[in-house]
Amino acid sequence: MTVLAILPARFGSTRFPGKPLTPIAGKPMIQHVWERTRIAKRVDAVIIATDDERIMSACQEFGAEVEMTALDHPTGTDRLAEVAARHPHDVIVNVQGDEPLIEGFVIDAAIEALLQDDLAAMSTVVHRAEAAAFEDPNRVKVVVDSAGFALYFSRAPIPYRRRDTGIAALQHVGLYVYRREFLLKFIELERSPAERSEELEQLRVLENGHRIRVAEIEGWTSIPVDVPEDVPIVEAALARLSKPIEARE
Repeated sequence: MTVLAILPARFGSTRFPGKPLTPIAGKPMIQHVWERTRIAKRVDAVIIATDDERIMSACQEFGAEVEMTALDHPTGTDRLAEVAARHPHDVIVNVQGDEPLIEGFVIDAAIEALLQDDLAAMSTVVHRAEAAAFEDPNRVKVVVDSAGFALYFSRAPIPYRRRDTGIAALQHVGLYVYRREFLLKFIELERSPAERSEELEQLRVLENGHRIRVAEIEGWTSIPVDVPEDVPIVEAALARLSKPIEARE
């Protein structure tokens, strides 16, 4: 099985224009994501997919392989699929360009979750949600069944805590692994009701009867950059890392 990681990067974000090029600790955010994705042992190739010449130029400066895509893609997944269709890899990984603290072992865990289960059309990862994240609509929560498949994703605090049952709240990480054939079929499906309500594409998968395998990660917490106020939080987290990224390869 060959694995291609694609990093969709769009300049025109509504909440945070130019987000992929936002400087974080002296580098564009997308460079942090690219460097960390390359550490994943199960990934054979990494491509940045963008519709913007400014992003392409910046990525080429730090040595990334970049492919231009159409301007009118409604989602990052559509941009992902355009690039995936040009390549013969069996498995496609969607690494969100706003996850500058992503780790190689997290990506590997998501890939392994898919490869170990023939019933899964795709896979993703979660970790225990911190208290502040449980109520934050920018931090997506997920409920998982006893077999390790996602039941539902929501921006709302789920599961609802009527009483203390000992169930941990799980925060979803914006990382998806697809079987290539499924990805190319998925983008042809109409947006589903829950997806439109929550603005979460993965709900389209569940509402059409497909299964998403979930890997729970320990020892790492996602800090995505959703708004400008998240940048200093990420920079502080980077400063706390005891070793440079090259030393952890």
